[in-house]
Amino acid sequence: MTSPAQVQQSSFDKVEPQPTATEWLRTKPDLVVYVPDNPESPDNTNQHFNVVATPEGDFLATWTTATMESCPDQRVVLSRSTDRGRTWSEPEVLDGPEPEDPPGTGLASWQFLIVAPEIAPAGKTRIWCFYNKNVGVDDARTADTGTLRGRYSDDGGQTWSANYHEYPIAPNSISNPDPSIPSTWIVYQNPVVTKERHVLAGFTRWASNAVDPGMGMFERHSEICFLRFENILQEPDPERLIVTTWPRAPHGICVPNPNRPGRSTAQEPTAQTLSDGRLISVFRTMQGRIFYSLSEDDGRSWDAPRVLRYSPGGEELRNPLAPCPLYKLCDGRFLLVFFNNDGSVHGGLGPTDSVNVRNPSFVTVGREIQGETDHPIRFGSPKVFADTDWTPPYPGGKHTQVASYPSLLEDRGERILFYPDRKHFLLGKYLTDEWLDECDPGSL
Repeated sequence: MTSPAQVQQSSFDKVEPQPTATEWLRTKPDLVVYVPDNPESPDNTNQHFNVVATPEGDFLATWTTATMESCPDQRVVLSRSTDRGRTWSEPEVLDGPEPEDPPGTGLASWQFLIVAPEIAPAGKTRIWCFYNKNVGVDDARTADTGTLRGRYSDDGGQTWSANYHEYPIAPNSISNPDPSIPSTWIVYQNPVVTKERHVLAGFTRWASNAVDPGMGMFERHSEICFLRFENILQEPDPERLIVTTWPRAPHGICVPNPNRPGRSTAQEPTAQTLSDGRLISVFRTMQGRIFYSLSEDDGRSWDAPRVLRYSPGGEELRNPLAPCPLYKLCDGRFLLVFFNNDGSVHGGLGPTDSVNVRNPSFVTVGREIQGETDHPIRFGSPKVFADTDWTPPYPGGKHTQVASYPSLLEDRGERILFYPDRKHFLLGKYLTDEWLDECDPGSL
């Protein structure tokens, strides 16, 4: 256990608010979680938006916020709703730079939530929030070089442990050879519970500057690995949690970067369980297409990655170097959120052109193919989920992307996709069966 650190109460050093705007209405949301008062505030950029439901039916939302992405004021915040997402509490800072931190250090980013029922005292639910914490080292980017830090709440997110706990991320061949240098990594989605009752979180691992110097985060060698929380659903003592890193091999999942021979670009995985107990992980690449890999041993090892298609041998699912999360619905179907282009549409200059190729966002429904071992899911026709009309969120803004780093919540018969709009507004939409019918491939 590290030394105590108090949870910072809200909020952001607000500047004088501007007149209320209605630009957040453009994507036709059903729920509004957060709208910044002023684009010049330190909550200008809001992204990586993960939401869970408590056993009592309240919603807990967390996100990464900063003046701009990776600025020295980047921090993890959280908000609660006790009325099913209609109203939300003022955000509270869970972790971020402290006044005594050296300039440009102490950032907190890329949080994810794990709900552990009946683990807390008196049989209550424990909710863990884990995140990347910069501890004064920059081995690629300050927002991504850091330790795996966690805090927990035993009262539905109303209060959080004053102490934080840190857990190891095992290195591999692209890590810094100095064991005192933290990994450069991110988890961008809430994890999945596997067949063996472990909690699995896929993460992007970037090469250390000692391995691939001088490269940006798009071009830098990257691989996919997995954190497995072995006993978090059974163990109440934070000191006894076991977190392992997979695969135990020199490299994680790699996909060739077409612009850099011998280098990999495989990033931002999500993993879901199949009905036969296997796991499927999908992820973004530099090839303008979504790739996937399968695991037969609960995430310990993964087979060779290949292109995800609408059906076995069918058309490829195109996507730039942008988030493409796969969610498993409560009824056994899957939901894929993606951008349905290879980086060359809308004037795009390639997969990394986030200004032009991350709008509009699309969804499609997937269904398992019984008996299919290599490509176990088929997908329906894509349907537009949200469109910003290429309009920035405020005069002078640069982002037009929508639904990058969303999260899906299903609870008490409600299915909500929560999404950042232009990395500024935080919103939600209900996804009914009727709305999804157009992109559901139907039963065989």
